[in-house]
Amino acid sequence: MGAKWALSDELWDRIKPLLPVVQSKPHPLECHRQRVDNRAAMTAILFVLHTGCCWNALNSTGICSSSSAHRRFLEWLEAGVFERFWQTDLLQYDEVKDIDWSWLATDGALGQAPRAGTKKRVPTRRTGARKVSSAASDRH
Repeated sequence: MGAKWALSDELWDRIKPLLPVVQSKPHPLECHRQRVDNRAAMTAILFVLHTGCCWNALNSTGICSSSSAHRRFLEWLEAGVFERFWQTDLLQYDEVKDIDWSWLATDGALGQAPRAGTKKRVPTRRTGARKVSSAASDRH
């Protein structure tokens, strides 16, 4: 894995304080692996989010295993890490660039999107495919 995907020290210093503290207890039989390093897990998560690759593709990168990264992603998502990171960085950006909030609007959908197609097929009525009897056509 090249340095291109390495998490910079500057970015890590901003993320690290947002991570929940986990007390890792050793397994009584000492049969479990050590918990994956937080920085490696975050690097793997950001790699997946940036590239759009499948979680299982992480196994070939050497950053960390896909199962460890995905498990940590869910753990940190539930803890609100990514939302807090977005909020703090947005506020810092606002201090530097002075975001003009007056033009912003929110948009969203409150209903369910229509489904494409249906499982139940309704026969379509054919027009002009049948021969109309001369008696029926005389009435029109």
